[in-house]
Amino acid sequence: MDWFIELFNGTGVAHAIFIYAIVIAFGVILGKVRVFGISLGATFVLFVGIIIGHFGLTVDSGILKFIQEFGLILFIFSIGLQVGPSFFSSFKEGGLRLNALAMAIIALNIAIALSIFSFDDSIKFNELVGILSGAVTNTPGLGAAQQTLLEQHIPNASSLNEAMSMGYAAAYPLGVLGILLAMIIIRAIFKIDIAQEAKTIEDENNQSQLQPHVLTYKVTNKLIFNRDIMSLHNIIDHNFVVSRIKKADGSILIPKFETKIEENDLMLIVMSEQDEEIFDAVIGPKVDMDWKAEPTQVVSRRILVTKSELSGKKLGSLRLRTGYKVNATRVNRAGLDLLASPNLGLQVGDRITVVGNLDDINRLADKLGNSMRRLNEPNMFTMFLGILLGILVGSIPLMLPGMSVPMKLGLAGGPLIVAIMLSRWGYKIKLVTYTSSSANLLLRELGICLFLASVGLAAGSDFFSTVFNSRGATWVFYGFLITFLPLIIVGTYARYRFKLNYCSIMGLLSGALTDPPALAYANKTASNDAPAVAYSTVYPLTMFLRVISAQILILALA
Repeated sequence: MDWFIELFNGTGVAHAIFIYAIVIAFGVILGKVRVFGISLGATFVLFVGIIIGHFGLTVDSGILKFIQEFGLILFIFSIGLQVGPSFFSSFKEGGLRLNALAMAIIALNIAIALSIFSFDDSIKFNELVGILSGAVTNTPGLGAAQQTLLEQHIPNASSLNEAMSMGYAAAYPLGVLGILLAMIIIRAIFKIDIAQEAKTIEDENNQSQLQPHVLTYKVTNKLIFNRDIMSLHNIIDHNFVVSRIKKADGSILIPKFETKIEENDLMLIVMSEQDEEIFDAVIGPKVDMDWKAEPTQVVSRRILVTKSELSGKKLGSLRLRTGYKVNATRVNRAGLDLLASPNLGLQVGDRITVVGNLDDINRLADKLGNSMRRLNEPNMFTMFLGILLGILVGSIPLMLPGMSVPMKLGLAGGPLIVAIMLSRWGYKIKLVTYTSSSANLLLRELGICLFLASVGLAAGSDFFSTVFNSRGATWVFYGFLITFLPLIIVGTYARYRFKLNYCSIMGLLSGALTDPPALAYANKTASNDAPAVAYSTVYPLTMFLRVISAQILILALA
């Protein structure tokens, strides 16, 4: 049985994978257990790792560090790809407020930490920074602080860094729980109904200016009789598409710009809901009509854009009316319907709703690709190119006035920023950034499980001996105060003063503490992308400030 014992006590790759499999498998299963209706999900992998590490099942430090950082990169990069397309629009609408609230949380974290440092003479500066980093669950900040300490050439820097790591390990678990507890208490204070909050977000999305609204009008306004479709666009200066026209003789046609509008024509129009009153005034009354029941050769189909060479091209450049005799009415992108505006840039994975004869639609489908098989193929080049660029960006030293040591965004901030940029503008350099929902979810879950298992295994060996004594208990308590108080204060203020949606508050709190486990819990609770959008909105600035503040504290206090 030596081979079996070697799996538990060995030092090779097989041993490491075996230990990780145990931690993640049991962590995922236990994470599904609900207590008072709440489950920790992937967060439980961290605690299983601590327990396994406590009983001496360890992994080589080099392998552990690699898996931890690679898991973090996978998680953060997949989050960036997911929320990138909506990141900049959300920043314009509410991002300034979200980032201001996140900065308030950071300022309160530091203020409470410094108050503890001035109040308790037994806390050393390195222990304080470790506790602060663990309380805000920010591993890059801890790494940056330790590197800064080493670069100061202090004789006992290594031992100081070990104590800093123990402070981090002591505060980290309750740091994660503190975020979840703050979310739960805010929910209880304001008696929040999660389903209603999710419905509010869905309604806001449906009322978006880009959301298509389909109505049938009967032409009764004499001012537009015998005018063509181009003239109608000049009269109504808004985005809309005339999908089909039924003439008085019963014939149905696909209109072109030169098609004449006649009295009593029935027009199927795709517009924004906010523009409905304009069409009521210009065209005539709305009528109920089932276009699918009409006997005609005109059909409506969805075509999938799968050819990478079309990425970035304007919809109008396809010349659908003149070249294919079809009309595009809507474009579905990542589950959101957009108006088929001629200036809309196409991306791989878009689904274009077109109306026309079946033969013409089939010709267009050949042009666009329309191959689900292509979408199922992973775009490994884009993914690893993005990770490569993300590591480069995260490694760039940023010199700030008055600082003797350069700052870095690290292995979390760099990949996130690059992923957001690629998912938003990658098509302009012909990069296919489309990732299926299942593939993105797999990357996220795999990354977060690897990261949490690594943190738990690293902290497990000395965790209980450090925590279960008076000094360790004090560290845990201080860390909880640093975590919990700013979140409760800012989260309550955000809900009371700004009426911020609870789903966004969960993302704000997770992002302000750069905590992937809390985001995983928030995503599962909300069942929509609002927490991920808020998280990604505040994460880049928060990560930058966390790294800088940890380094500044070391330079100021050392």
